Amino acid sequence: MDRKDIWIDFGFSGLTKWYGSLFEFTPLEIVVAAADWGEGAYVPTLREDAVRLLESPLPTRVIDILWCAAVRSKFVPDEPWMDGRDWLRQIVDVCEERIRRDEPRFDALPPAPVCDPELRDAVLAEVRTTATVLEHTTADHPYYGVPEVVPSLERVVTEVDPDLGFRLFLRVLKAYLIPISESQHLRYLELGERFGYNEFVVDDGTLQFMPRAD
Repeated sequence: MDRKDIWIDFGFSGLTKWYGSLFEFTPLEIVVAAADWGEGAYVPTLREDAVRLLESPLPTRVIDILWCAAVRSKFVPDEPWMDGRDWLRQIVDVCEERIRRDEPRFDALPPAPVCDPELRDAVLAEVRTTATVLEHTTADHPYYGVPEVVPSLERVVTEVDPDLGFRLFLRVLKAYLIPISESQHLRYLELGERFGYNEFVVDDGTLQFMPRAD
């Protein structure tokens, strides 16, 4: 299935959206449901994102921060359940099991390396444009505080994948209802087009607009 045919957010960033809408399921049950969506159409991007993060040089703390910010959950580093890399391994296992239902000879190869400096710089520019309000809103939230979100997003963009970094950036904006301008919205749609997204991946109706001069 072409990315443009997936009209909801996909991959690891999309999983955070599922996580926030299926409250009656356990986290692992949500992964299984996501992997089954569209007869397995969701699985390739979810596995690819999870493998990239799992094998990346990012500290586990950064992975935990990104997950908490994307699902709008308070970051409590000493909670025993929180281990981003263990969570990623579970996601990869579910995905590969689902793939083998249709492709028994599936070979679990790593995703292709990412190298697009132009897109990386474009995503970094958007993250940095909102850095002050993004960091303030996430770190100082009275109920769902998460520290160091901006540097964590920057590390995903530069050290893992600008595509995944952009999708996680959008998820945080939506989760914390951070307002953007009309020109930012247009730039996000253009970036989404360059990444090959369906336009609803960028704006599913939950981006917040605030008229202001850019």
